[in-house]
Amino acid sequence: MGFILYLIVGGIIGWLAGLILGKDIPGGIIGNIIAGIVGAWVGGLLFPDLGPVIADIAIIPALIGAIIVVFIVSFILKSMRKA
Repeated sequence: MGFILYLIVGGIIGWLAGLILGKDIPGGIIGNIIAGIVGAWVGGLLFPDLGPVIADIAIIPALIGAIIVVFIVSFILKSMRKA
């Protein structure tokens, strides 16, 4: 049950990061989950133990990390489309 909750929280974090930036994350739901989980990892490296924790994911650092991940991925995809 913990793994499923981890995926759900990761998906919500990725979705929120996309909404905040106004960018679509490629891959739909799977892309949101990946962005949320990778964002949680990045945010955990930058801001460990900050804010509330759900399913072993600190929400505030995860959201900040997911915003960074979504921004970088959208920038890379935008530059690839121009080339």
